[in-house]
Amino acid sequence: MSTNRLDILAFGAHPDDVEISCGATLIKSIEQGKRVGLIDLTEGEMGTRGSSALRLKEAQEAANRMGALVRENLHFRDCFFVHDEWHRLKVIEKIRQYKPEIVLVNSPSDRHPDHARASALVREAAFYSGLPKIETTLNGLPQEAWRPKTVLMYIQDYFITPSFVVDISGFWEKKLEVLGCFKSQFYDPNSKEPNTPISGKSFLDFLHGKSLNLGRPCGFNLGEGFVIDRYPGVQSISDIL
Repeated sequence: MSTNRLDILAFGAHPDDVEISCGATLIKSIEQGKRVGLIDLTEGEMGTRGSSALRLKEAQEAANRMGALVRENLHFRDCFFVHDEWHRLKVIEKIRQYKPEIVLVNSPSDRHPDHARASALVREAAFYSGLPKIETTLNGLPQEAWRPKTVLMYIQDYFITPSFVVDISGFWEKKLEVLGCFKSQFYDPNSKEPNTPISGKSFLDFLHGKSLNLGRPCGFNLGEGFVIDRYPGVQSISDIL
């Protein structure tokens, strides 16, 4: 196995999308021995608070705290990246580089328009990444085709009925610790930055309430939800809790 090979590669339109939506799932996966990487499509430079340089620094700190092996930024234009050949090829290059079994990406519909656009872009790229006639290179060398086994969309701001829920009970405090790396974005009583929909203390309460809501039907204390384009398959009915 290549030393660069990852089990899970999580894409986000902006730094902090992944941590907000499925951070505890990734922390749990890392503790279970999975090799995890994160790729942000943009620097979040159009956000009301913070700056590109600061958000890149915060993102790397969060990845380190989480235990992720990789954190990269594709430097697409925040709010203005498009769903075209050039952008698809950039995502394909990363999928072929890290050869993940699982790709995670933004919600298919959400408050921020970038989320849905990122979702469609990465899902298509994951499929096209398996087509050998689409040629890409890494360090001047041709890449092999690679298609992940599954692409999962994490639930973000708007509620979407999940295809399944991951039990994150016992990982909430670590998730909050990782979110705390994004000091420019989340609740800080000493901040002089403008208020945003995610900068108040109530947003963290909202995230906790959503996790309680997602976990309850499954018998979990807390959960993070995911959507899949196809129906999920299991090896045994015993895999369904």
